[in-house]
Amino acid sequence: MNVAITGASGFLGRALSDRLRAAGHDVTAVSLRTQPPAELLKDCQAVVNLAGEPVAQRWTPAARERIANSRIQGTRSLVAALRRHPPAVLVSASAVGYYGSRGDEVLTEDSPPGADFLGQLAVAWEQEAQAAEQFGVRVVTPRIGVVLGGDGGALAQMLPPFRLGVGGRLGTGEQWMSWIALDDLVSLVEFAIATTALSGPVNAVAPNPVTNTVFTRELAAALHRPAILPLPALALRILFGEMSQILLGGQRVSPQAALRAGFQFRFADLGQALAHAVAG
Repeated sequence: MNVAITGASGFLGRALSDRLRAAGHDVTAVSLRTQPPAELLKDCQAVVNLAGEPVAQRWTPAARERIANSRIQGTRSLVAALRRHPPAVLVSASAVGYYGSRGDEVLTEDSPPGADFLGQLAVAWEQEAQAAEQFGVRVVTPRIGVVLGGDGGALAQMLPPFRLGVGGRLGTGEQWMSWIALDDLVSLVEFAIATTALSGPVNAVAPNPVTNTVFTRELAAALHRPAILPLPALALRILFGEMSQILLGGQRVSPQAALRAGFQFRFADLGQALAHAVAG
């Protein structure tokens, strides 16, 4: 199979490209910084859209515009190019930020979106991808949680202070974290490509979300370090501004669509997933 990937040089894109090539598939990296050339896409049976400006930065007006445009305009230009050469399936990334911060509420793919910046951004992002359905493309929009891999993503930013023994919970620690091991996320994207009965939003998270307090304890245990220095909410707001809502809010998300479709998680236990990620 020929698979085109936007964002192929990113954390998930690299892992997915390596897995697909190892399985004997051809992978084409496509950039959305310019209009994606339709010729690169004409022989592709599947397209995976992972491109987007990093969200983990201070949300100045300019940053907000970059974050939104890279997803909305980028996906729009990709879908326009696909109209000429429609693949069988488009897997276009979204995020659990779709739901906003919802406390202890258990969230499924049918739960409504949040009204905040990330929630409304995810709504628009998914709508741009779903436009490809108009010309016969099966569209899957995985709503991705905190991805656990040792060489990138959120965990790479957490590891240095925890390895020094100065890690700790964020704010109250009561906020939920919906996480997924990188290996499982790559497998879930592969599953979405291959499973013709699967379409629409798919919560790309492990079945067992945890609070930030539990996550902190498990990460410290995986590193054999203490975790006794909490970072107060006020400090996070001063450091990161509005973006701190990602760290202080949370979503308790259930992967119902993936489980119904028969996907099996290799790492459903957080301790096991962290030990695997830390070991590299």
